[in-house]
Amino acid sequence: MSSSENRLREQICLMAKSLFDRGLTCGSSGNISARTEDGGLIVTPTGSCFGRLDPATLSRFDKQGQLISGHQPTKEMPLHEAFYNTRSSANAIVHLHGTCSVAMSMMPDANEDNFLPPLTPYSIMKLGKVKLLPYFMPGDPKTGDAIRGLAGKRSAVMLANHGPVVAGKDLEAAVYAIEELEETAKLAMMMRGFSPKMLDESQIQQIITKFNVEWD
Repeated sequence: MSSSENRLREQICLMAKSLFDRGLTCGSSGNISARTEDGGLIVTPTGSCFGRLDPATLSRFDKQGQLISGHQPTKEMPLHEAFYNTRSSANAIVHLHGTCSVAMSMMPDANEDNFLPPLTPYSIMKLGKVKLLPYFMPGDPKTGDAIRGLAGKRSAVMLANHGPVVAGKDLEAAVYAIEELEETAKLAMMMRGFSPKMLDESQIQQIITKFNVEWD
């Protein structure tokens, strides 16, 4: 095992524990995958707790997509594979069961095409538009089909009644973006009924232009 792979395994466990310790996922929920230098994947195992991951037992796939070592991977492999297959820039994917984002996904007025309201510049900068997808049974291959149907145009989706999924250029970028998604959802739920003053179209366009944001 290369030193770079060892570092990636340790980084996955460190980031996962940070998410768990701060209550951004609980129990055995959530999953992470990341590209290795040889084109394979390291994936968190099924039924594992983010607070107690072991770098040595993470699931390891070769570049052909075959499991070659470690425990059985998360049952959500279809959604991970769909992002990697459609977004060439994706080198890591994080899926959580964030409380506020899940609550917001169940609201009858949830925006399917642009899930997060423009409350701060940071969700726009880190996520672009987040697509709200319908409910699928956990592990259902149809989740992957729905992500493929976006043709790589979104870096983040929200699975209704389930949780967010974010693809990033590396593990840190994916983790920071999904944290921003959950924090924005928390703000949105806190402000329901208060008619908050949101960013206007001119301000949004300035952010998109300044930070080269995907906004399709």
